[in-house]
Amino acid sequence: MPAARLIVNPSAGGGRAGRVLPDVQAALARLGVPQTTHPTRDLPHARELAGEAAADGALAIALGGDGLVGAVAGALAGHPGSVLGVLPGGRGNDFARVLGIPGDPAQACEVVANGVVRPIDLGSVDGRYFACIASTGFDSDANRIANGAPSWLGGQVYTYGALRALAAWKPATFTIELDGTERTYRGYSIVAANSSCYGGGMRIAPDAVLDDGLLDVVLTEQIGRVRFLLKLGKVFKGTHVREPNVHVLRGRELRIACDRPFEIYADGDPIGELPVVVRAVPSAVRVLAPAAPAT
Repeated sequence: MPAARLIVNPSAGGGRAGRVLPDVQAALARLGVPQTTHPTRDLPHARELAGEAAADGALAIALGGDGLVGAVAGALAGHPGSVLGVLPGGRGNDFARVLGIPGDPAQACEVVANGVVRPIDLGSVDGRYFACIASTGFDSDANRIANGAPSWLGGQVYTYGALRALAAWKPATFTIELDGTERTYRGYSIVAANSSCYGGGMRIAPDAVLDDGLLDVVLTEQIGRVRFLLKLGKVFKGTHVREPNVHVLRGRELRIACDRPFEIYADGDPIGELPVVVRAVPSAVRVLAPAAPAT
């Protein structure tokens, strides 16, 4: 078996991934996981490195944020024998959080060495894969602002982005078609969730799971800014889905259009522009997870 490929985005988490890299390398060596380290230039380069790992039959380990995890996972899809290891090195690390992988990258190496292989779904936006959540509308503005926020904000960049986006927000009219059923509404956002969390622990789709072959689709209709702000904190507990302006649907294929241009973001990075088609891709990739996965 060839050495594992440690695919690392050194700038992830404001440079956190680069700083912890020596500890990760030492932990993998101590656990008997031979590896070669491959820093990435960008997400396309990460996909290239992951594809090479899959072709060589090597374990691909992603050290970075959710964007890197989604890129590597997508490159491994379609390679039945490939396996993904995840070491959280970004700001949000929601994929690792949902799987129950420790937040400390060096401690997470234990899962790489001794975890169980678990098949999980991915999502796709017009054929481009993502691991956690794709969203658009208000979320597009919030993600764009968060991605440009100062690194010293750490995991608070997502709250910062939401507050800044709210100040300038104007309602949009979305038209969606979920498994053939069309719906139009005026509001803030639409979320297509393969996983339950985004934005550093926001439980935007609390009942979404990684292996049911479905997307949880969360629609947020328009309410006033003050009411929206007062309810924003409920997202961290997942109780926002009880609000009358929030609707949760479930399906396999989602078409999204809007009355004005928006990018759609997935795992924190732009992945396309509306209109788009989002699909669930069942059992698309195998990932190393703790022996007793989080519920």
